[in-house]
Amino acid sequence: MTITLAAAAAERAHNVRQRGDRPSQRRCAEQANARATVRATLSGVQVRDSADGGTLEFLGHASVYEQAYEMWDMFGPYTEIVSEGAGTDSLARADLDVPLVLGHDQLRRMARTTTGTLILGEDATGLSVRAPALDPSDYDVAYIAPKLRSGLIDEMSFAFRIESGQWSPDYTEYRINRYDIHRGDVAIVGYGANPYTGASLRQPAAAPTSSRARALLEIALAR
Repeated sequence: MTITLAAAAAERAHNVRQRGDRPSQRRCAEQANARATVRATLSGVQVRDSADGGTLEFLGHASVYEQAYEMWDMFGPYTEIVSEGAGTDSLARADLDVPLVLGHDQLRRMARTTTGTLILGEDATGLSVRAPALDPSDYDVAYIAPKLRSGLIDEMSFAFRIESGQWSPDYTEYRINRYDIHRGDVAIVGYGANPYTGASLRQPAAAPTSSRARALLEIALAR
């Protein structure tokens, strides 16, 4: 029997000790074994031929800030929001290590911040993702590129840890105020949780062959 938002909030209010406590058993669906991923739809996918026919550039957002989406915890459903600027401290790390992967599979990496092939930042939309020079001959790039072009795959998410957040007074909403994405990932997925982000894939006019990557674009593994 599906638990209602109000019933879940009532249980949460009775059992959560402090409003600053993180969601317990956080996940993106009702099923207890569902992952805690945050979905972002990849709208506006584009692929263009470059002058040298060499590389692909990926642009997108792994999270959209200030947009509510449904999540679940041990008590039932709730609304979650990532605050604007929630990733600022984490993204500023000099040793930031985040790969761009397929389906949160760490063995299917296409780009990585430590190699300079993946660039992460924050803008007016949310967590921005740029892989400037993907290698079309890489197995994972070759696999996902036509699916992005055709719209068969059009969502992404990111894996992170919640460092700070707070429940609303009625315990129906949880706001993530600060997250840590170091050693997490940004991933191209079939389905996740947050349906608001966008991305594009294209072939740049002059992408340097020396920065060839293995990369492409599910809010978040947080426990």
